[in-house]
Amino acid sequence: MKVIICGAGQVGWQIARHLSGENNDVTLVDTNADLVRRATDTLDVQGVVGFASHPDVLEKAGARDADMLIAATHSDEVNMVTCQVARTVFDINRKIARIRAQNYLEPMYGNLTNQDGLAIDVVISPEREVAEAALQRLAAPATFDTESFMNGRAQLLGIQLTEDCPVLNTPLRQLNELFPTLRAIVVGVRREDRLFAPDPGDQLYAEDQIYVFTHIEDVNRALEIFGKKTKKQERVVIVGAGNVGLAVARALEARTDRIRAKIIEKNRATAEIAADMLERTIVLHGDGMDSDILAEASVDRADAILAVTDDDKTNLLVAVRAKQAGCQMTIALVNDPTLAPLMAPLNIDAYINPRATTVSSILRYIRHGRVRAVYSIGDAEAELIEAQVLSTSSLAGRLIRDIEFPEGVLVGAVMKGDKVLKPTGDLRIEAGDVIALFAMAKDVPEVEGLLQVSIDFF
Repeated sequence: MKVIICGAGQVGWQIARHLSGENNDVTLVDTNADLVRRATDTLDVQGVVGFASHPDVLEKAGARDADMLIAATHSDEVNMVTCQVARTVFDINRKIARIRAQNYLEPMYGNLTNQDGLAIDVVISPEREVAEAALQRLAAPATFDTESFMNGRAQLLGIQLTEDCPVLNTPLRQLNELFPTLRAIVVGVRREDRLFAPDPGDQLYAEDQIYVFTHIEDVNRALEIFGKKTKKQERVVIVGAGNVGLAVARALEARTDRIRAKIIEKNRATAEIAADMLERTIVLHGDGMDSDILAEASVDRADAILAVTDDDKTNLLVAVRAKQAGCQMTIALVNDPTLAPLMAPLNIDAYINPRATTVSSILRYIRHGRVRAVYSIGDAEAELIEAQVLSTSSLAGRLIRDIEFPEGVLVGAVMKGDKVLKPTGDLRIEAGDVIALFAMAKDVPEVEGLLQVSIDFF
């Protein structure tokens, strides 16, 4: 597949890294020559320096025979115009645009981005993706990472193990014997900064970070088995009333279970806008770093604080100060992935990486076969892939025990109809089933090969 990626920042670079590693023909376009040079020096990609929306620049990038264009520059307007040029001048079949400003995405303006408007096939909204990620963190407060799969019927949980975990030093295969009705599988383990797919004989140790794929009805039980207490979130403090914070507050207000939320916003104009748009949420004007304003927000009695300003360091420090004040759970928005190792030493419970959520959203639309969802884990070290099994797939009609999955691949669950099943060796994969697979990055191409439909399917 020939792909043009416009924007060589973190998102564009990560997408290029994924696609070039899977032997796709990738060209990166950016006005910053240094970013283009970094990409061409470190990845197997071509680079073009120039404005992505200019037809001559796209021509130079190979738009005449490109299969897909991904517009992920820092400018919404450039991304939109680039997709229009890609359709009108070069007739590129698939066009994905990252659009941040929510004004463009209001339902009343739906025709703006469809084929009758700017010819964008898929719109990725980082703010909406991050807000959804934040809500999922709040829904599973004992986890450091979480993502929903299989139409909300299954959940991936990232759990930090401590000394009080009751199943430490227990081979994973014995968990099936100890908890035969538990619909949960440990699909990934991070130990001493190394992520791997565990074998049935592997044991879990304190300080391990594990990824558990579980039926949604077994989430609380799985958390308890791995030593985590579950508690309903009733009081939430949000620091930052920008697009992300506002989206989270509006979602919390729309829920049937009443959650008392407060927002702290440093900018008066932004705080006033938030106050006008929200009905039940209390909006406080002040600096989230200020101990007095945190006390006014009753952060000491809050079940969770969500720091989502546009400054990573502010988010980290707000989370630390809130935890010191007595807040039960702290979640920080962190754009810089190099800051992730600081979470544990700073006692921050969970973090959200906007770039990782955006990359996962884009990958969902560019995977081969019938891939329904992709979630990027860690620093693009692994993926959780949800896909439908077609009749021409090599998986169809075979027992799980008979399928030769790569060493770094584990089955998390299989959905037949609307029923999510725990994977066992004697479970047969049929055409039409939906399968969730944990795959280390190096094994993703082989997984795609297993899911890929044969040419006669078309």
